[in-house]
Amino acid sequence: MRKKLNQHLFVYLLVLSLVITLGMYVQPLNNESDSQSLETPAIESLSLSNLSPLAVDSLELIDKVTASPTPAPVSPTFNEISAETVNSSEQPLNTPHESNLQVEQPPAIVEKLTNTYEVTAYYLNIRTKPSANSDIIKVVEKGSKLEITEETDNGWLKLQDGGFVHGGYAKKVKKEVTVLSFASEAIPQPTITRNEKSEEMRLDKIEILEEAVEEVEEELTKPTSTVESDSGLTIEHIEKIFEGTALSGHDLEQAILEVEEEYGINAYFTIAVMKLESGNGKSRLAKSKNNLFGLNAIDGDKYNKAFSFKTKGDSVRKFGQLLSKHYVGKGLTTIEKVARKYCPSNSKWPSLVKNIMKRDYSKL
Repeated sequence: MRKKLNQHLFVYLLVLSLVITLGMYVQPLNNESDSQSLETPAIESLSLSNLSPLAVDSLELIDKVTASPTPAPVSPTFNEISAETVNSSEQPLNTPHESNLQVEQPPAIVEKLTNTYEVTAYYLNIRTKPSANSDIIKVVEKGSKLEITEETDNGWLKLQDGGFVHGGYAKKVKKEVTVLSFASEAIPQPTITRNEKSEEMRLDKIEILEEAVEEVEEELTKPTSTVESDSGLTIEHIEKIFEGTALSGHDLEQAILEVEEEYGINAYFTIAVMKLESGNGKSRLAKSKNNLFGLNAIDGDKYNKAFSFKTKGDSVRKFGQLLSKHYVGKGLTTIEKVARKYCPSNSKWPSLVKNIMKRDYSKL
């Protein structure tokens, strides 16, 4: 019995030494499938059914102790590959050398000082020369902007694109600064204290007031005895002159300014003659025939021989035409000279006309 037990023990030890020997010679392989193909048959070649229970327990213990699992290499996932690709793409492929870079210099600020006038008449003629007798190139409407290069001695304005307009029918627009291009880098601005800002605002207001006064002085010219001259009046001025009279509301303002622009007849003079001859628009001829100047009202049969007009504005235009052709055109250029032919029977006519002109000027 004892001898038989020793034989069994010998077999167990022999199997144990065989298993240990096989475990020492089996090397881990890179490929997990190859490692399994080599190790698995070596263990499975031992038929566990032929061994005793003690030998089986010994083998299981040896397998747990000697087995050193080698982790299989993990393939990178799709997200990891994408991350690596993105990180590698952040580096520029062909980075130029610093010396080859051209740094763009910030452009300087260019200032354009505009010399712009705005048309105040409803329609203004652009002429070839600074004269009312020159040819008309085109007609511009009220509110149009005109670029002016110079002003003539007789009050005409030369346009940048060619031609001339009368200065009495265009108002100068305040100069503005147009920035054509800006520097790419911010320009440092000086720090201004509250006192400095207040002083700057006060000076700006004074400058605006001074410019306003200068504009008024330039536009309004004190009337004189010269019939062919510039008045500087606008539609708004004439509307104010007509306030409270029967001449208001008949669109006479534009016709008066057209006469001054077309024939050079001073607007103050036209208005004064109109007021005097029509009784401020209340005369019979003014109401029934729209004749504001007593045109062709010859002694003996004044009413029937007097001209009749479709509108009161037509009467104004006819007055300018006749005065330019038969009076100023023949050297009668002052109120006194015009009176000798226009109204020879009334010696006070010149003084009456001039007094009306002065009163109208004082209203503005």
